[in-house]
Amino acid sequence: MPSRTVTVGSVVGLHARPAALIAAAAGEYDDDITISMDGAEVDAASSLLIMTLGAEKGAQVTVESDNADAVERIAAMIEQDLDA
Repeated sequence: MPSRTVTVGSVVGLHARPAALIAAAAGEYDDDITISMDGAEVDAASSLLIMTLGAEKGAQVTVESDNADAVERIAAMIEQDLDA
């Protein structure tokens, strides 16, 4: 299964606005997409679940899905400062 580990780029981490943008993008895919950190794995299509990871700026998270394009898109979003 394709996966990619990336560093959270948003100054506020994966909180409200970044999580909502990521969840909206993940929701555009029919495939399951997960984000994991420190052994916890959540559905990338749920902003609330993304926020439960508590991923701050600089944290390492892994994006995984059967859809390689989805992995690349979501991983690229996580690396950006989505709160700018």
